[in-house]
Amino acid sequence: MLHDLGYSNVRHYRGGIADWVESGEPTESVTATASEPDPAAATPAGPPLAASPSGEIGRGPARLSRMRQLDNSVLDLVQRRSTLQLFLIWIGTILLSGSCYWLGALIGDHGLVEGGRPVGADLKGFASAVYFSFVTATSIGYGDIVPVGGARVIAIAEAVTALLVFGAVVAKFVSHRQEELVSEIHRVTFDERLDRVETNLHLVISEILSIASMCEAKAPLNRISTRLESAALLFLGELRTTRDLLYQPRLMVEEGVLAAILATLASALSVLSDLLASLPPEFSRSQPFMITLDRLTALAQEICGECVPHTYTPRLVFWMDRIQATARQIK
Repeated sequence: MLHDLGYSNVRHYRGGIADWVESGEPTESVTATASEPDPAAATPAGPPLAASPSGEIGRGPARLSRMRQLDNSVLDLVQRRSTLQLFLIWIGTILLSGSCYWLGALIGDHGLVEGGRPVGADLKGFASAVYFSFVTATSIGYGDIVPVGGARVIAIAEAVTALLVFGAVVAKFVSHRQEELVSEIHRVTFDERLDRVETNLHLVISEILSIASMCEAKAPLNRISTRLESAALLFLGELRTTRDLLYQPRLMVEEGVLAAILATLASALSVLSDLLASLPPEFSRSQPFMITLDRLTALAQEICGECVPHTYTPRLVFWMDRIQATARQIK
């Protein structure tokens, strides 16, 4: 049978697995036996699964510590701010701190000393306070103006805050180009994946038509079964990818590209339905093939205008409904 399937490097071990082990061939130990999936076990129970940032259900982290959530909240807060907003926050921190130094002098608590004399509460003193604030925020520290008393606490807080905010500004500038490159790489990779989906669907159609020709030529049933199972597995993978494209909230696909994929998918389902109806009466469907076929029809029936969680154009809804109607005909 293996020779009929096209295998050439075939050897016979009369003693079975004992001869195989004695000849030094590799073996694997199986700790669990695959069982037929229970349809009831596939029904989700309890609260819905968490979604990852990319929108994939069940891909989110199972456990998150409170510290991790706090870190993510702070990072998200910084990430949502633009470069201009962060720069304005940095400038505002400097001006606010300078005003605090000057207000201290205004109420009689001189916190800055310049040339051995306290900085006054006049306009010149305000300019000196803002100057010292800029020097502190940029960590230059000339030493011509020094803080004393409670102003030291303000200077320390200002230095830490300003350095963190300015670091975020610099990181925004540095990461801008990197984000553009990553986005371009993702776009090219995604376009290539879409091309592979459509190409593989055409290969599935071609393979199914070849299997139909084998049925008409009265080819051995084992060869038909093997090729049909292989084509069904390939079909299932591309169908799952197409279904994910429709359900993902952040993936944007051009209407023409997605319409071509859906039309090819509907054609492949129609060809598969015709082949299954024309199989010889003596053809016996294996258990793996039946499982693959059930999963394939279940996924196809989830593709319809009312099933998907997003609104699509009428053209795409037409092909989705065609796919669902064709899937109901597969037996």
